[in-house]
Amino acid sequence: MSTQLSFAEDGVDVVHNGTEFKLEKELIEDATEKTYTDVTDHEVLQIVEEEPDLSGEPRRIGDVLHS
Repeated sequence: MSTQLSFAEDGVDVVHNGTEFKLEKELIEDATEKTYTDVTDHEVLQIVEEEPDLSGEPRRIGDVLHS
């Protein structure tokens, strides 16, 4: 499966198997029970995919936005 994530202050733009959509910040917070900036890219992938390939180190959205 191919999933691309683009992080923004108000949510994550996702391209999953050719389909584009946005996961709103509030939806991600509700799904993970964490503040948006404390959620990792791995956790977002787990929302999108049933069995994501979680290779590499997880990165916090807050770190991604401010790097």
